[in-house]
Amino acid sequence: MTSTVTQTAPSDSAHRDSWLSTPIFGIPFPLFAIATGVLVVSMATDTIPTGMIGALLVMMILGELMGFIGDRLPIVKSYLGGGAILAIFGAAALVYVQWLPTGVVDNVTQFMKGGGFLNFYIAALITGSILGMDSRVLVKVGSRYALPLICAVLFAALFAIAVGWVMGFSPQDAVVVITLPIMGGGMGAGAVPMSQIYEQLLGQPASYYISILVPALALGNVFAIIIAGLLNGLANRMPSLTGNGQMMPGVEIEERESKPDLSKLGIGVIAALTFFVAGEILGGFIPLHPYALMIILVAVLKIANLVPESINDAAAQWFQFVAKNWTFALLFGIGIAYTDLGQVIDAISITYVMIVFAVVAGAAFGAGLVGKLVGFYPIES
Repeated sequence: MTSTVTQTAPSDSAHRDSWLSTPIFGIPFPLFAIATGVLVVSMATDTIPTGMIGALLVMMILGELMGFIGDRLPIVKSYLGGGAILAIFGAAALVYVQWLPTGVVDNVTQFMKGGGFLNFYIAALITGSILGMDSRVLVKVGSRYALPLICAVLFAALFAIAVGWVMGFSPQDAVVVITLPIMGGGMGAGAVPMSQIYEQLLGQPASYYISILVPALALGNVFAIIIAGLLNGLANRMPSLTGNGQMMPGVEIEERESKPDLSKLGIGVIAALTFFVAGEILGGFIPLHPYALMIILVAVLKIANLVPESINDAAAQWFQFVAKNWTFALLFGIGIAYTDLGQVIDAISITYVMIVFAVVAGAAFGAGLVGKLVGFYPIES
């Protein structure tokens, strides 16, 4: 018995020391705790700066904290998306229970929307991910994307109509207020412009439609992450359905590896923002969303080998920097600026939840089925 106690005590001490030495965002736990304490005191004393400094500090520290916790919670990390989902809904919950000062919420919202941080991130994402690909792979794989994408939308609508019909929900509403916003581009690119269009076409104020569209987007994100986790489990059980990250047989998409170069980060910023603005310019003449036009523009120039390799590498490195350092911050900001937990709770019903699940399941089924027919691995498709 004495021997057992003697062996257990060092183990507990080692566990405690290990926990205290676990870094968050690469920062030793005690130092991260100090940074968090400074943030809390600044919010409590209303001395936190407005603008980018205050907003980014809140988003990075609390976002990384939520991400750290979510990636370690047993059920959350395995089935609900881990840190990503906790960063979004954790932030929304803090706003809902009023644990964040109104000034902080307003500042983060302004930074995300008026300050354009979401667009800033997306510009890096689109530019870096496309320019960082092998152009030959982009041609071979990209030319086959259209059919699975179209069928994903069609099957999402069909599944929604079927489930809605069984549960007494209008087929029109199942498609218009649930399917289309989920499949149509998220909050800024989907729900907001759709609410304006619906106001003109259907008669109710835009705020009415927003209250319906936002819960669909939030639940759609949850179910998308859950289904992705289930697909990963299916891939483990049936390896023939997946290429382990490769889109199709015979096409190896290798991750670009280049020596990190600080001077390239600035070049990557300019490349990303230039392409984003070019998409906005094209949007003034072509009736497509600037995001879509930006993607097309970057892909065409990449395929035509009109972008110097130095620019491709710089854009890829900039996106890697943004993704590594600001993803949880962005998700936390989305939770504050774009996710109203009260609206989500008010709109939730069994019928609504089942239709949202049907939309995401239909999209996955349609993409996987048709993707298989055009040569993609079903899981990746």
